[in-house]
Amino acid sequence: MKKKFEAKFKAKVALEAIKGEKTLAQISSLYGVHVNLIGRWKQEALKNLPEIFNKRKDKEKAEHKDKESQLYKSIGELKYENDWLKKKLEIMDLK
Repeated sequence: MKKKFEAKFKAKVALEAIKGEKTLAQISSLYGVHVNLIGRWKQEALKNLPEIFNKRKDKEKAEHKDKESQLYKSIGELKYENDWLKKKLEIMDLK
């Protein structure tokens, strides 16, 4: 039966392996995980680290674009209302 580990646990063990303060064998005996599995988690963590920072920037860009589109929509609505009021004012001045 395969043992399933939570993502937090995997990250903790992988970080321990990345630090290099202990050997993989020591980490293995400490956490009860096979050495090969720890090595795989370490490689996966190192491979995916750059994506963590890109996701944050992508999220900020998406939020910025949403805010920008909302502002342009508001500007358009205000411009429309302003033009409508100008026309009404012209009509009232003529009568």
